[in-house]
Amino acid sequence: MSSTPVAPTVRYNFSETESKWQKVWEERQTFKAAMDKARPKYYVLEMFPYPSGRIHMGHVRNYTQGDVIARYKRAKGFNVLHPMGWDAFGLPAENAAMEKKVHPKKWTYENIATMKKQLKSMGLSLDWSRELATCDPSYYRHQQKMFLDFWKAGLAYRKEAWVNWDPVDNTVLANEQVIEGKGWRTGAPVERRKLTQWNLKITHFADELLSRLDTLDRWPEKVRLMQANWIGKSRGARVFWELTDASGADHGQLEIFTTRPDTLFGASFMALSAEHPLVQGLASTDPGLQHFVAECRKTGTAAAEVETAEKQGYKLPLLAKHPLISGKTVPVFAANFVLMEYGTGAIFGCPGHDERDHEFATKYGLPILQVVAPANGEKLDIAAAPYVEDGLIVNSGFLDGLGVEEAKAKVIARLEEMGVGKGTTQYRLRDWLVSRQRYWGCPIPAIHCESCGVVPVPDKDLPVQLPDDVTFDRPGNPLDRHPTWKHVPCPTCGKPARRETDTFDTFIDSSWYFDRFTSPGLETAPFDREENQYWMPVDQYIGGVEHAILHLLYSRFWTRAMREVQMTSRDEPFDGLFTQGMVCHETYRASDGTWLTPEEIERVDGGKVVRLSDKSPVEVGRSEKMSKSKKNVVDPDEIIRDYGADTARWFMLSDSPPERDLEWTEAGVTGAWRFQQRLFRIASQAIETLPAIGTARPATFSDAATALRRAAHKSIAGISADIEAFHFNKAVARLYEFANTIDAVKATDESTRWALREALEIFVRLIGPMTPHLAEELWHALGHKSLLADAPWPLAEDALLVDDTVTVAVQLNGKLRGTIALAKDAPKDLAEAAALALPELVRGLDGKTPKRVIVVPNRIVNVVV
Repeated sequence: MSSTPVAPTVRYNFSETESKWQKVWEERQTFKAAMDKARPKYYVLEMFPYPSGRIHMGHVRNYTQGDVIARYKRAKGFNVLHPMGWDAFGLPAENAAMEKKVHPKKWTYENIATMKKQLKSMGLSLDWSRELATCDPSYYRHQQKMFLDFWKAGLAYRKEAWVNWDPVDNTVLANEQVIEGKGWRTGAPVERRKLTQWNLKITHFADELLSRLDTLDRWPEKVRLMQANWIGKSRGARVFWELTDASGADHGQLEIFTTRPDTLFGASFMALSAEHPLVQGLASTDPGLQHFVAECRKTGTAAAEVETAEKQGYKLPLLAKHPLISGKTVPVFAANFVLMEYGTGAIFGCPGHDERDHEFATKYGLPILQVVAPANGEKLDIAAAPYVEDGLIVNSGFLDGLGVEEAKAKVIARLEEMGVGKGTTQYRLRDWLVSRQRYWGCPIPAIHCESCGVVPVPDKDLPVQLPDDVTFDRPGNPLDRHPTWKHVPCPTCGKPARRETDTFDTFIDSSWYFDRFTSPGLETAPFDREENQYWMPVDQYIGGVEHAILHLLYSRFWTRAMREVQMTSRDEPFDGLFTQGMVCHETYRASDGTWLTPEEIERVDGGKVVRLSDKSPVEVGRSEKMSKSKKNVVDPDEIIRDYGADTARWFMLSDSPPERDLEWTEAGVTGAWRFQQRLFRIASQAIETLPAIGTARPATFSDAATALRRAAHKSIAGISADIEAFHFNKAVARLYEFANTIDAVKATDESTRWALREALEIFVRLIGPMTPHLAEELWHALGHKSLLADAPWPLAEDALLVDDTVTVAVQLNGKLRGTIALAKDAPKDLAEAAALALPELVRGLDGKTPKRVIVVPNRIVNVVV
């Protein structure tokens, strides 16, 4: 490469340029990372994609943001790790096998190849040498070993429990996969089934997972709050109620948990889960109760679903004796809104101060008692609506007049004193059910033996690999019906036994992949301890807020589980977290009700939108998240083909704050493309006039040169701060302003020409993280032999960040007439004289003599007539 400037052609050929520099980066392995303890590390990671077949605009936005950070930190001198892999197991591959008659493995790896090519076309600074896929046995063998270590440590176990069952897909669903009582994929009504399933003991770390949220100060507050609510720590009481019946016979004791023991005097009923042992016992001789229980099982176990369902109850032949009110009993119901998995599977109902209880009591004609009143004495119609705010306790004997928190403490003390209750802490968090009745997942390394029970697969036999010769000709798990795979000898006694045919929830695969990236080729362990200690934790993790709870919480658990078995000493996997908004687009609907893609419509005179094929009117809907179902998607391949990767990247960064949703518009994309062309034109016109690289700095600078240098160095400081704060759209706005400044320069003297080269080189380095191909091309055109990707970030000169002049507004009777440039802290008489000489003010005075001139230093001169 030449050391003198080489003027590029006037029109920027993005297609040729982008492929050229991508090839150079790949050939030179520019972004390959290696541990170097002499340098500070920076680990940038975007949540890895599921290989569904095509990248979408959400991917483009996510990976562009991560790439800006990675390139910026690299230029700042950090040893950057920026890897990529594939979250490759999952149900869609199995569905494709059934629908398209293709093996999940083949479907997955073909999709990986397609998406890898697409991602490479974006010019991302990724270390592809560390690429991994979670469906590769070299990956999941270590996952199986870790699970066995957790099992040995008591963090993994099998338990019989009620689960959500999709009768069409024939598999367990997580609560989050149940949408309005139906399976998220099939739309089939979800049922409850009792199955023995594998679980991971996430509750073991509940308090730590909650308390450490306060230390994650580089996480969004909303994500920390969502996790805290999900963990759901609540201080309350376990209360013991004696059970009797109408004849007074003793039926034992019922234990409930409540977070509102202060409202015990307002109890008017008890409600038990349909799965409560008491209900199960009574149902054996009560056909009506049997039917009620069966109806309850037609719904899933998701708390959100249960809360929104119509409240139903079945009165049991029992009464509960109030523990604090002698002689008082309340009726006992089986109810569809109480889950056995939460608390003790039983609650007391206080309809005066709980919306759910109020709905139930109103339906079944139960008493509604007020035991909390507003502190201001406001009268309430408690029968019409429950009072759920704070207040003072009333109608509650020894608690009357106390505030809610004070009453809670006092009633717990009384319950403990009487031996009818105990203060306790409860968590909403439940252990992680990880069994899935699917083929395309990591096999669970366990063997079932009639003599020895459930035993672990020996380490020497790992990985337990999926068989390739499976069939998808009918629903259910192909591993269950495989003729040979599941039949193995027991490793303990040698007798015939069978493999576990359930596979792991795919959230396990993504709970430690970031650790594997630190040494992905290692065969003997999940990661090299020294390399892992150097690179981890992830300094900046980037992804969608939809993963705020499960993926992030499970990853935090997995790190602690690894710590428990001495694999690491870390507590947290992610130091910084950023959650970006979605990419949205208008929706289009034809007159026949079908959704149309943006390519199937056109805008005609008057702003109307019509169908391209027959010119029929089209209904334009609101902007929504891009989705295949509503066809409001834009193909990244087409954008990169027609406008270039840099244009797509620039638009993704420029249009809105990255944490907010972005509205995709054709005008925005073409505007970004025009700006790329303009930058190329500005550089083309300037380069031939620039001094050679290494030209000595002038001893003095003209006013024009100083102004340009001041703009350049202020841009360095501002854009650096913007990138650090993820204010990419603000950084883009500064770059537009800086470009305008450069374009307006008339290089009429040597100092200005020197300053113009400095400004152009600064500008190219500043756009490097955002539009790397264009920046690399201009860096080469400016005469540099080295890659811009290897160039350091420019440093701002402090002296140029301080203004010597200020812009002062000139007003006439309070109305703006113009502005003047003054030396900072200019004397009052100079400011007044400069203002009175302003032509716009002279015309406004029209010969009149000012009565007063008010000078606000460095801000305003107001002339009053």
